[in-house]
Amino acid sequence: MQLEVRPDPAEVGRARRWVRARLTGAGAGVDEPLAETLILLVSELVTNAVVHTGRPAVLRLVLPLAAGPATVRLEVADTSDRAPVPRCADGDETGGRGLALVDGLADRWGWTPDGVGKRIWCELDRCPEPRAATVSYGGSVSAYEGLAYEAV
Repeated sequence: MQLEVRPDPAEVGRARRWVRARLTGAGAGVDEPLAETLILLVSELVTNAVVHTGRPAVLRLVLPLAAGPATVRLEVADTSDRAPVPRCADGDETGGRGLALVDGLADRWGWTPDGVGKRIWCELDRCPEPRAATVSYGGSVSAYEGLAYEAV
């Protein structure tokens, strides 16, 4: 399934609604944790594509047909050949943390050159039971704390 996205920030809301409709059609509850995470990932990746490239993009969604353990894949392709570049966002900045969120929420993510542009993708594993909470000992700090990424 795919949706063509115009280079307009208003398209982010349309992309979220489109994904919600696809999830409902596939039998996933829109309040299911996977759905909520997927909607946030759509927001971040589509925002990066339309804001930072100023070009149209294509949102692709691969949903499993069967219930149970499976992988959901989200891809956003654009015609900018510039790689995603890490950037540090100050604490007061309202943007610049999109790919850091993707890194923290997706089970896997990456990007590949695609024709004259690139494709940024992420995957979420759908598990029949909630995952156990991760416990952190010793007050460790994430390697991504204070870093933000910008797809340009």
